[in-house]
Amino acid sequence: MADAIMPDRVDSPIPAKAGIGLRAEHYREVTDSLPTVGWLEVHSENYFGDGGAPLEYLERAREHYPISLHGVGLSIGSCDPLNQRHLAKLKSLIQIYEPGLVSDHLSWSSVDGSYLNDLLPLPYTEEALRHFAERVQQAQDYLGREILIENPSSYLQYTHSTIPEWDFLDEVARISGCGILLDINNIHVSATNHGYDAQQYLRAIPANKVREMHLAGFTVNRYPEGEILIDTHNAPVADEVWALYNQAVKRLGNLPTLIEWDTDLPPLPVLLNEARRADEIMEKAHALVA
Repeated sequence: MADAIMPDRVDSPIPAKAGIGLRAEHYREVTDSLPTVGWLEVHSENYFGDGGAPLEYLERAREHYPISLHGVGLSIGSCDPLNQRHLAKLKSLIQIYEPGLVSDHLSWSSVDGSYLNDLLPLPYTEEALRHFAERVQQAQDYLGREILIENPSSYLQYTHSTIPEWDFLDEVARISGCGILLDINNIHVSATNHGYDAQQYLRAIPANKVREMHLAGFTVNRYPEGEILIDTHNAPVADEVWALYNQAVKRLGNLPTLIEWDTDLPPLPVLLNEARRADEIMEKAHALVA
């Protein structure tokens, strides 16, 4: 890992514009061509090494773009103690690369130190709420900054849950002081899978806590019993998600918005076109308000 903060770089704050994920397949093209895009997101854990190509490309990208660090491995909702090695690596990345935003998920993924390759849902109970909010506070205290918590996509619900997901997320933000990363695709996926109203979810989220939004594509799996939507991040943003994003922008205002595409990556211009569409929606909404 680099051992000094780079002297020449753009300012840290993430602008209220669309960004794209910086993935290995596009490292060279992005850093060579410097496309017009508001910001870049990277997955924190991909940069926990002590050197090599990922960190070299991250340094090059950081000279020209604000970045956000998006984590998938902190397992905040687990009953295991927070992983201090993970937190230390994350804190080092934050100190060196000065991300505008740092985020993780409303989920858990570890048991007794063994990690699962998925982000698993929580039971939405008072006990789980206290546990999760306390852990967010612990992480923020260690990192010395606010983190954002992202709403999940889910395919099952616990029968003993007593709190709607949107209220649970609202309370986590209120108790811990964290921000919210509102994934619009996840709202649509979960609402469709569980039969609740995506608009109700959107209306219930506290606007003053939302710092960022995500947009992504999903896959429809069909079974004899019916269909289920899977948050696969391997396709363009669906029309239904664009429509929900338009409503979110009208309610929440213009916010940093990520085009999240992680598998079956398309050519870079496809990602940039998706980002331009998000920017156009924000520009139109701003013009209407003005």
